[in-house]
Amino acid sequence: MNAFLFHTELGFVILTLLKTLAVVVPLLIGVAYLTYFERKVMGAIQMRKGPNVVGPFGLWQPFADALKMVFKETIFPAGADRVLFALAPMITFGLAVTAWAVIPVDNGWAVANINVGILYLFAISSLGVYGIIIAGWASNSKYAFLGALRSAAQMVSYEVSMGFVIVTVLLCAGSQNLNDIVLAQRHLWYAIPLFPMLIIFFISGIAETNRAPFDLAEGETEIVAGFFVEYSAMTFALFFLGEYANMILVSAMTTVLFLGGWLSPLPFVPFTLVPGVIWFLAKILLCLFVFVWVRATLPRFRYDQLMALGWKVFLPLSLLWLVITAGFLEIFGLMPHA
Repeated sequence: MNAFLFHTELGFVILTLLKTLAVVVPLLIGVAYLTYFERKVMGAIQMRKGPNVVGPFGLWQPFADALKMVFKETIFPAGADRVLFALAPMITFGLAVTAWAVIPVDNGWAVANINVGILYLFAISSLGVYGIIIAGWASNSKYAFLGALRSAAQMVSYEVSMGFVIVTVLLCAGSQNLNDIVLAQRHLWYAIPLFPMLIIFFISGIAETNRAPFDLAEGETEIVAGFFVEYSAMTFALFFLGEYANMILVSAMTTVLFLGGWLSPLPFVPFTLVPGVIWFLAKILLCLFVFVWVRATLPRFRYDQLMALGWKVFLPLSLLWLVITAGFLEIFGLMPHA
């Protein structure tokens, strides 16, 4: 009996490890080529070529950048807390990868298909601020510390609106399981009835990832480069990878919560021709294109505009739409029961 339990547990561990590798390896490759994708799209928008020297069409550029980072020297500033200084980028990147444990890329295809997946995601995204705060404090630099404070205030502000958006989706789906939330959109994607919430969620996601036009935490014109101004080599690369992994995560969350996850937008297309994972990746790519498009198009906000948008516009609007949604579901008897 004990031998059977041991083999069962060992098989479960091996299966979980294989699932984790099946998610993490494509994610790391995706992060690498997202940098290439961004530079190519921005080049096209700004009427230039982008990377086109290293390999055919510049396809080996991400690997050239990675090699450069690996062989550079990591410099620790005088007076910095060396342990925390090195730990901060690891926390940021680690959290960005850990969040993918509950993302379903197809029906039942998740490393951990838990019943409180949405709460897990919200908890992981809330912890992301710690890596930035630690980086700003451990660098022993006024510029880094100011950037960290800006980022912390920005992330906390926009998380409030994101929380109300998520609660609205939960009311409609009647489940905190991400797989169930996708299946609840079989007949109608939540992007249609909850379109204002989709806009609030996606813009808040841009602010959460410190991307332009909300990149006040790394404002080059006033605080040089923000919380990672003192970082170099692989410690800088981990922050860089963490930011791009978070972009993919926000796109995946948008896809799961509003765009029907792996569900086809064309019901007449047979599933065997276009597997669900392809639709899932296509929707993520569309969201990432919008990320890049926004960066290439819009100027950076002032800090007062950034905070006013979060507290004076998104917070009351998301709360109002939550009340309207709850009232509509209750009046017409559409409130699902988990």
